[in-house]
Amino acid sequence: GLEIALACNQRIAVDGTRFGFPEVQIGLHPGLGGTARFTHLCDPIEAMSFMLTGKSIHDRQAKRMGLVDAVVPERHVEAAIAAAVRGDLDQAHQGLVGRIKDSAPARRLAARQMRAQAEHRAPSRHYPAPYALIDLWEEHGGDLDAMKQAEIASFARLMLTDAAQNLIRVFFLRQKLKDLAGKDAGIAQVHVIGAGAMGGDIAAWCAWKGLRTSLSDVSAEAIGAAVGRAAALYEKIAHGDRLKIRDALDRLIPDTAALGVTSADLVIEAAPEKAELKRKLYADAEPRMKPGAILATNTSSIPLKELREGLERPERLIGIHFFNPVSRLDLVEVVTHDGSDAKVAARARAFVGHIGKLPAAAGSAPGFIVNRVLTPYLAEALTLMDEGVPPEIIDKAATDFGMPVGPLELADQVGLDIGLAVAEMLKRELDWPIPDAPQWLRDKVKARELGKKTGKGIYVWKDGKAVKGHTAKRAAETSNMDLADRLILPMVNTAVAVLREGVTDDPEVIDAAMIFGTGFAPFRGGPIYYARQRGAGEIVSALNDLARRHGPRFEPDAGWSEGGWFEEDGPIAHETP
Repeated sequence: GLEIALACNQRIAVDGTRFGFPEVQIGLHPGLGGTARFTHLCDPIEAMSFMLTGKSIHDRQAKRMGLVDAVVPERHVEAAIAAAVRGDLDQAHQGLVGRIKDSAPARRLAARQMRAQAEHRAPSRHYPAPYALIDLWEEHGGDLDAMKQAEIASFARLMLTDAAQNLIRVFFLRQKLKDLAGKDAGIAQVHVIGAGAMGGDIAAWCAWKGLRTSLSDVSAEAIGAAVGRAAALYEKIAHGDRLKIRDALDRLIPDTAALGVTSADLVIEAAPEKAELKRKLYADAEPRMKPGAILATNTSSIPLKELREGLERPERLIGIHFFNPVSRLDLVEVVTHDGSDAKVAARARAFVGHIGKLPAAAGSAPGFIVNRVLTPYLAEALTLMDEGVPPEIIDKAATDFGMPVGPLELADQVGLDIGLAVAEMLKRELDWPIPDAPQWLRDKVKARELGKKTGKGIYVWKDGKAVKGHTAKRAAETSNMDLADRLILPMVNTAVAVLREGVTDDPEVIDAAMIFGTGFAPFRGGPIYYARQRGAGEIVSALNDLARRHGPRFEPDAGWSEGGWFEEDGPIAHETP
């Protein structure tokens, strides 16, 4: 759409319009002459930055850049059009500085910097699109017609790459989850119990999305801190719109007495992961909830059958599991148990869609989908550390595969205390053969060295980033397929187990959940799709080999041969390690 608008002589935007070229997110760059026109109309460095990141441009930015000639309220559109027809509307043009930046020497210098920056975000071995765009602009940026012509061939080449095909599939996975949301949740007011990091951020997001949201906690200080974090978030995402910030803060209501429980359409509990504590909160809240209200838990792993004990209306309990950080991760697991009311589940999915998130339906099994599949990945990373492999090399093996961050850095981001609690619960509930958590990890948790949130965990954290040790250089020079398989294949194997057990019966929901909930290498299409592309037989063979060398935790799940999900790969025979 934006390419077509750029082909016009002038552009008039309605207040609140957003612009952007998101093609890089599906393994492509803009087409229809968009790359050439954008870099010739605006500052070419700024234009390239937006195309390389896929970030959206809000209305005032677009006007400042010259991307649009006017931004008007909707009621003034006809007047603006009349002004354009009369020639009274100024037309944006690239300035002298922009033309200098589009000169050949400037393009060569800028392109070198762009490649270096892109390599950090999207390695060229996995994501060819940004580099094709940089090549296109560096070679042809000074010539509008030549760049338009070269863009056609460049776009066509990218369309045929595996990365583009898989990322386009991911685009449709996103749409599939959006479609699961449905339309009308009938939820206008939310109450959140627990103002910790997750509860406070859930409340802040609901208020931002237009819902009247009350937030309670036993600590008034925790509520105050949550409101402070909300204000900081709104400053980042409002792009200077003070009215939006004011309105969102007005909708976020500190509620030390939990009075909002009585009028909320949806009550979300976001207390620590202790079943007894959660049941105690429900015993207080449920009798005060209005008829028809939904009781939801943000538990990340506790089966709902444990939490529903003692409820008068257990069919109205649902899991609505957000991921951290709430404002950035789109996935929300909507978890049902065997006594759930189908209408409650549908309203919960619609609520998730209403606040701009993607609902993944899951059955109530330990860990649900994402934590169940992710935990063996994190556990194997800890085992490798116990074997003496430096954390930087372990993380490098994962990022070489395409994960956004390594498992140990991720464990620090999640919190070592949370990771330990989830791993122990899953090991207990599922009788998993994963090794016990190492003593050094328990010692760190006991010493409150919990990762990013305390400044020290597996890594030391400074200015929000993990400080890598002296082995980081060696890690950069190391590529180890065996390490990658030890980390990634347990995830793939567990994803097959989740299918076999019916936590979800849809392989695409697992792929979408892992991509949008954990950042699982998007260009690989998700764990199940990766298994299909690599070949289920090859993966089972690799798992058997790992089981022989490292133990029964790698044994292939029965679902590889029982489920029928990999029939096109031929029959898969199991070996006894």
